[in-house]
Amino acid sequence: MNQRIVIPIKDARTQPEWPAAQGATEPAAADGSDRRGRRLRDLRISVTDRCNFRCTYCMPKEVFDSNYAFLPQADLLSFEEITRLARIFHARGVEKVRITGGEPLLRRHIERLIDMLAGIGTLDLTLTTNGSLLARKARALKAAGLERITVSLDSLDDATFRAMNDADYPVARVLEGIDAAAAAGLAPIKVNMVVKRGVNDHDILPMARHFRAAGHILRFIEFMDVGSTNGWRMNDVVPSAEVVARISAEMPLAPVDPSYSGEVAQRWRYVDGSGEIGVISSVTQAFCSDCTRARISTEGKLYTCLFANAGHDLRTLLRTGTSDETISERIGEVWGARTDNYSEIRTEATARERKVEMSYIGG
Repeated sequence: MNQRIVIPIKDARTQPEWPAAQGATEPAAADGSDRRGRRLRDLRISVTDRCNFRCTYCMPKEVFDSNYAFLPQADLLSFEEITRLARIFHARGVEKVRITGGEPLLRRHIERLIDMLAGIGTLDLTLTTNGSLLARKARALKAAGLERITVSLDSLDDATFRAMNDADYPVARVLEGIDAAAAAGLAPIKVNMVVKRGVNDHDILPMARHFRAAGHILRFIEFMDVGSTNGWRMNDVVPSAEVVARISAEMPLAPVDPSYSGEVAQRWRYVDGSGEIGVISSVTQAFCSDCTRARISTEGKLYTCLFANAGHDLRTLLRTGTSDETISERIGEVWGARTDNYSEIRTEATARERKVEMSYIGG
């Protein structure tokens, strides 16, 4: 039996602040790139550390139980603080903002935040959700200015899906949310499936058939060692190459060029022109060299890697009268000192190291 390694998230919240900036021995690159020449283009903002699912690869119930101490409301960034940070990052070259969680639709009045962010202007604004509240929220999100949406769905088989979300939530209601998003014009809709061998890999082909017919983009994500509580093992990973081979044997696929530099998903189109899929291969085909993403946690810490174990406190700067210019400089110092390449050096040993949990930082 695979033994879980349980390390409280708060350990990752209390690391020394600004270690990258303090440890830098060279000036930041003049063009704003990091030590490996990667520019900051994408920002993911977590608006809550809470979720109504207990997915086994993200928020296992034995860790995130009724006694788990989630962040108090006062610690969360306000919508005004989030919007201020988004403006600062946008001025530094960020082109895309994704709202995440936890489950972001649990944050009260999330439509108001979308409206505020949409007012920044030229941002590509999107959101990732488990779909549980999407049927009731889709029209309001679109009206507020949300452009696109990504829905996490790991199986069409109801028993498998209920077991994976571990909240006894039916797949039919997520499908209702996807239909509501399509009707509201939140397109193109992307559906993310985390694939775990022996758990839901039997549903690769049924998922491909369903969303090919529906006209949505299905993306298969390799099971990753995010955080320290999901019991990750390499044996549980279904390589993206295997996923593509399984689908292509029935519905022939051909590779598609990336939509933009640094795109995470490798794109494949159906040869008959009926749509496309994507595969996200963080384990077997590391894409660290092209990573342009930064993340802000629910209470305002900046992380430069999904697999980080330390963040940099922006909330204190926001709440102590620090100017936008100084905050931007601090962000630039951290990004300029960035050398992250976790997926290139992953081993069974590194998988057991303390890392921030996905539910806290967003996927």
